[in-house]
Amino acid sequence: MKPIRFDNTYARELEGFYAPWPPDTVPAPLLLRLNVSLAEELGLDVGALDAGRTARVFSGNEPPAGATPIAQAYAGHQFGGFSPQLGDGRALVLGEVIDRHGHRRDIALKGSGRTPFSRGGDGKAAVGPVLREYLIGEAMHALGIPTTRALAAVGTGEIVARERPLPGAVLTRVAASHLRVGTFQFFAARGEHDKVRRLADYAIARHGPHLADGPDLPPPPDRYAALLRAVAERQASLLADWMLVGFIHGVMNTDNMSISGETIDYGPCAFMEGYDPQTVFSSIDTGGRYAYGNQPAIAQWNLARFAETLLPLMTKDQAMEVIAAFPSLYEDRWLVSIRAKLGLAIPEAGDAALAKDWLTLLHTQQVDFTLAWRRLADLAGGQPEPLTALFEDTGALHVWLDRYQHRVDAEPGSAVTRAERMRRSSPIYIPRNHRVEEALTAASDHSDLGPFDRLLDVITHPFEERPDHEDYSAPAPLAVTACYQTFCGT
Repeated sequence: MKPIRFDNTYARELEGFYAPWPPDTVPAPLLLRLNVSLAEELGLDVGALDAGRTARVFSGNEPPAGATPIAQAYAGHQFGGFSPQLGDGRALVLGEVIDRHGHRRDIALKGSGRTPFSRGGDGKAAVGPVLREYLIGEAMHALGIPTTRALAAVGTGEIVARERPLPGAVLTRVAASHLRVGTFQFFAARGEHDKVRRLADYAIARHGPHLADGPDLPPPPDRYAALLRAVAERQASLLADWMLVGFIHGVMNTDNMSISGETIDYGPCAFMEGYDPQTVFSSIDTGGRYAYGNQPAIAQWNLARFAETLLPLMTKDQAMEVIAAFPSLYEDRWLVSIRAKLGLAIPEAGDAALAKDWLTLLHTQQVDFTLAWRRLADLAGGQPEPLTALFEDTGALHVWLDRYQHRVDAEPGSAVTRAERMRRSSPIYIPRNHRVEEALTAASDHSDLGPFDRLLDVITHPFEERPDHEDYSAPAPLAVTACYQTFCGT
């Protein structure tokens, strides 16, 4: 395997912000899957990759030359309650690479054993949760949503103890960085404001270099307010993306909110089927704090916790201004995207009401969220039957469609062009929860990766409808959806 060229700024510049720590060795590393396109993007010589050595490297048995494995320190609000010390309890950042596009990215192991932050856990991961993160991350990437991604999944040849014994695995995760709101909270909670400043300066240099140098460099209070504003803008965009594909993160704790604006940590996540803003799939979210419809407000709440850590560096008024503006940032981004899903190119004042009434209609009749949008695109292209088949009360549907038709009559361009544009915004394939579970069960219980590979192929081409893949676009039976739960497995 071509050597990975590391440049480890976090380990070099932020000593005291992490614990140097080696990954555990595992008895029988086996490469389950390698993300070839991502490997190429990172500049790895895929043609020279040897499966055996690749498994040893990405299991932690042979950390590559130049790696500096570290467990990062962070804190976090978990379901609203503050934990002053969390940290990487089963993950290690190996180092940073500059990819073919000039972007700096972390390469990290997840499930690589205990660290000083493990808090009694075993530091391990099982095959099922590792492959879940691989699948969902690749689905999000294909949907155009900022996300961490899996570079490799490696079986360890050992058993991990969960509700039942499960085969172990290690995930190699690639991220723009692993800086979280909780990273700032760890030092702010200890009154280590100089470290908060150093962390903020590092975040600016890594994720907002235009704020770090140049003749128009803003003074410190404005610079840190600009950092907060940039994070708010990224989160508003990310949350709009989530909402418009029906994604439910499931555990939006502050330690799972990335400063870079990527989706991170695919534990109890899932995609909504029948539209309902109160949908919750996470087994631990008994109060519905992180229900689908609550996600934008939770993002604002998390952003406020980030702002609190920066108060020694900026004014309270600056922080309050950014936090107060977040709902408008989110609504603006959401409206731009939902217009695209409706096929509307020219903004009009009533568009938000039209879109929200459509969602109300879907909720009232429990229509599948993904199929409703896709079949609306079919209707725009002159095929109304697939859409009307989704509704029990077609009368209510036609009332809304009359309004919709009146609105699109004022739009330029042909119906065919509009339908094509809508299909580029509304996927036909998402990781349907029952399909994900089928793939993970086959891999975990029977060492059969065939269902995983087939599902991965489908969800990484989410906008391309294929006649021989109808089963992958169909919702789960209601009896399955009604009792479906996800768990914090990785």
